This record gives sequence, structure tokens and C-alpha cells, in this order.
Amino acid sequence: MTTETAAKPLREAFSPFIVPLLAAAVFINYVDRGGLATAAPLIKDELALTSTQIGILISAFFWTYTPGLVLSGWMADRFNAYKTLAAGLAIWSLATFFSGFAAGFVALLMLRLLLGVGESAAFPVSSTLIARHVPAARLGAANGLIIVGLSLGPAVGIFFGGHLMETLGWRGVFIMFGAISLLWLVPWLLVTGRLTDRGAADHEPGAGPSFPDIFRRPELWGASLGHFSVNFAFYFVVSWIPLYLVKSQGYTLGEMANVGGGLYLVYAGGSFLSGWLSDRWIATGATPNRARKTIFVCAHLVTAAGLLACAYVAPQVAIGCLFVVAFALGAVGPHIFATGQTLAGPKAAGKWIGVQNGWANFAGILGPIITGMIVDSTGSFHAAFIVTAAGALLGVAGWGLMIRKIEPVPWKAG
Repeated sequence: MTTETAAKPLREAFSPFIVPLLAAAVFINYVDRGGLATAAPLIKDELALTSTQIGILISAFFWTYTPGLVLSGWMADRFNAYKTLAAGLAIWSLATFFSGFAAGFVALLMLRLLLGVGESAAFPVSSTLIARHVPAARLGAANGLIIVGLSLGPAVGIFFGGHLMETLGWRGVFIMFGAISLLWLVPWLLVTGRLTDRGAADHEPGAGPSFPDIFRRPELWGASLGHFSVNFAFYFVVSWIPLYLVKSQGYTLGEMANVGGGLYLVYAGGSFLSGWLSDRWIATGATPNRARKTIFVCAHLVTAAGLLACAYVAPQVAIGCLFVVAFALGAVGPHIFATGQTLAGPKAAGKWIGVQNGWANFAGILGPIITGMIVDSTGSFHAAFIVTAAGALLGVAGWGLMIRKIEPVPWKAG
């Protein structure tokens, strides 16, 4: 059976509702994971935590999320990808729900670890399904929709979560968000309950590359460094900007919610526009290599410049610079996963994205702790903005230099 023949029934079984539901899952993913950052000013005061302890709680999510990405990628390629995502969402929703009952630092730490286990399913499963069923010429738009979900999650989480915390408290918001998140399982199971989208290796024995095959590709390490660079800047914004706005800029919780929500709406706009424009550019004759590398390099340079400016300009101007950074980070988003999907192909997208995203999320382990220690030792965010700007520049080397060409890797037949 040829790959084309094997792929045909899979494409016919792929519902048009699946990509929107994947975007909705990523949206929920970021609402739930961002709850701690939004609530940080309240949790810090109620539980008498230091900035370093807040950094540890933020980082702890990635202690399980990072290795979980590799496991989820393997499961998505090898077993039923639909059920893998359903199980992951159930786990992370319950972790969010029970966070509302946490009595102290240790309980929150344990629940953050559980949250990371569940949320690790989202991106490997999404990339597996998109790589198998979405044509190459539409990868930008499909991944753009996923990144819109990623950006609207923090927007809603910060805006509505911040305002709701003023009346319900942080505990009530965690309980509410966790319960609502579980409702996503209803349409997902209705749409995918009878689908058995198993890994490419099940349809064409021996065709899928192994983890050692993937690790030998220099393109993986370029994509991983580029992805790490994006995450280092993005997680700084997600994790610390609420506390920065309240503690350093003197914003109220409601004002912080307005600014934070606006940042992610701009991020969403950058994601959608970048995904759409890249598809149009490729459709008019540009190679994926040229289109995606151009966007990568330009967006990373703008991100670094905007973050560096925040360290030196007046507070009002710094807020404007944050919006520029948000747009640039959004523009990069669709191409992170489209590049990995293109390089890996449908046979290995789950494992590849799991590994790439796994290495990239060391930014989530290191970044929050480094930032917390910097803020505790210096009493300001000045040096943290400089360090994050330097991290954003790493992406120029990763995407622009270490990946020779963005095109399908010629995997050897098993």
C-alpha cells in the first residue's frame, strides 16, 4: 500500500471541525496554565510567597510538561491521537479545578506538576493531526488558527480572570475555569469518538523514523533553538507581565487585566495575519523556506529590540513597546509548528514536535526562576528585560542559520 493510498481514507475521515476544536483546546490550555501568573499578586500576598517561590511555581509546570511533550508525541504517532488529547485535557482541567483548594506552596507545586502532565498533549497531537490531514499550502492558516487559540487563551485568562478575581477571588476563578474546561470534551468526543487515526507506522509498517533518526538531524537542533528563543520571550510576557504591571507600574488588578488582555489580542492579530500572508506569499511562488525564514528573522529582531527598549524608556512608552513585542511574537507563532511539520512530514510530526517543543520548553523551566531571582536581587525588572531580549536573539541563529532549508527531511525507509 502506498503512502498516498494509505492517507486517502484518513483525509476523508478528518472532520472540518477538528482544527477549530484543536484551536479551542490550545485556547483552554493557555487559559488554565496562565491562571497562576494572573493570580500571582493575590497568591503572593495571601500565602506570603517570595518572587523566587512564584518563579518556582511557574517553572514547576515545565518540569513535567517538557518530558511529557516527548511522551505525548510518541503516543500521538503510535496510538489514537484523538484519545490522547482527550485524556490530557481531562487531567489538566482537574488540576486547574483543584488548584482553587490549595492551602499552600507545596499543594500548588504538586498541582502545577500535574497540570504540566496533562497540557503536554496539546501541541504534539495538534501537529500530528495537522501534518497528516492539512495540505502543505494551508499549513500557515491552520497553524495560525492554533496560535490564535494560544494567544486568546492568555487574553481571556488575564482580562476576565483578572476582573473576576476582584469579586470571586483567585480560588473561585481556578475552580470555575477548571470546571468549564471539561466541557470541551463533549464536542470533541462527539466529533472524534468513532475515528481511529493511528500513527503512520500502523498504516505503512516501518515507515516512521525512530527517535535516534530524528535526533541525528541538524534541522531539529536549529528548530529547537529557535523555538526555545521564542518561548523564552513569550513565557516572560505570559508569566511576569501581570506582576510587572501591578508591582512596578502601579496598575490595579483591573487595569492590569485590560492591558494584559490587549497584549494578547494584538498577539492573536499578528498570528492570524502572519499565517494568512505566508500562505498567500507561498501561493504566489515563494518557497516555504524563503517565506518562513524571512518572517522568523524579522520577528526575532523586532522582539529583541522591543524588549530592550522596555528596559530604558519611560513607563508609558514601555507599555507601547510591549504591544510591539506581542505583535512580533504572534507573527512568529504559526511558523514554529509549520516548520516542524514540514521538516518531519506526516510520518514523524508528533515525535518531532514533541522533541522540538520539549527542548524549547526548557525556557519555561529556566526563565521564570532566573527572572524571579533577578527581580528579588535587584528590586526591578530592568535587567530581566535585557536578559530576555538577549534570549530572543538566539532565534536568528536557530531558524536562519542552523536550518539549511525548510523542506521535508528525506527519511530512510525502515
